[in-house]
Amino acid sequence: MTSSLTTRRALLKAGLALPAAGMGVGSLLSTRAFAADAAWPTRAIRFVVPFAPGGSSEIVARATSIELTKFVGQNVYVDNKPGAGGNLAMADVARAEDQHTLVLGHIGTLAVNPYIYAKLPYDPIKDFKPISLLAKVPSLYVVNADLPVKNLKEFVALMKAKPGKLNYGSAGNGSAGHLAMEYLKMVSETFIVHVPYRGTGPQLTDLMAGRLDAAAVGAPAVMQYIKSGKLRCIATGTSTRIPQLPDVPTVAEQGFPGFEMTQWYGLMAPANLAPAATDKLAAAAAKAIKSPESLERLSGDAAIAVGSTPAEFAAFIAVEQKRWQTVIARAGIKPD
Repeated sequence: MTSSLTTRRALLKAGLALPAAGMGVGSLLSTRAFAADAAWPTRAIRFVVPFAPGGSSEIVARATSIELTKFVGQNVYVDNKPGAGGNLAMADVARAEDQHTLVLGHIGTLAVNPYIYAKLPYDPIKDFKPISLLAKVPSLYVVNADLPVKNLKEFVALMKAKPGKLNYGSAGNGSAGHLAMEYLKMVSETFIVHVPYRGTGPQLTDLMAGRLDAAAVGAPAVMQYIKSGKLRCIATGTSTRIPQLPDVPTVAEQGFPGFEMTQWYGLMAPANLAPAATDKLAAAAAKAIKSPESLERLSGDAAIAVGSTPAEFAAFIAVEQKRWQTVIARAGIKPD
């Protein structure tokens, strides 16, 4: 009796209503906890991007954050945190306890890193909740405008004529661009030197300056340079040609049937995000990426908006992990 009276006095002092008849103190606290979850978010949300500014990740993240702000009622700001193939950012978010930190999941951090690193500072399955698959981005195979090739067939012929004399850049070991080029090397039986960078932006700077010969990059990051003539697109990694580059054949069309390579990005939250907040965020993210404003931002760069449920995204990640585990093993990709 004394304990119950003490608890009731504590509730009154804290400004909480007393339980109704038949409702225990535990039930009241549970109800209030649910109400607090449903009120999420209560302040600005930090949206961590595991890569340097300037790449496809930046474009997808900013399109999402702008629209997501409208749907959740709090500011969603992008925080770029590059390093270690995305591992630094993923580990940072995995440890977040504030219920207001999210991360941009990616083919590299979720489906590649688990198979190229002996030990990760995060578990892609246990430490995170998949929220929504946001967008798929076509990988475009591009070369420096001065390289004497006009299509993939000529590029493959040049690589075979000069094995090890040409180079290509990527946003880092295990990045989508690294995978795309190694995949091409594997099917074309060619050899070209890999030069890893800390992000897509620095890589593109050197590619346009002629210090690199080629790269495989997500469409949003390079469309403007292709249109301006600073880079030449020799193939797309999609299964069919993309509307933005109707005259550029796919890799499959140019002698490698069945070849397909696209990057993808999705919204992830720490595993401790409350269920009510998870449901609210998933619904908001799917709406945000498919809003007219997001579609307009993404379409000009050939990015394809998706927007999925958490269950659909989780299933997609599982399929991608199985696929890339095989490619990585065959290509012998290792971290820096």
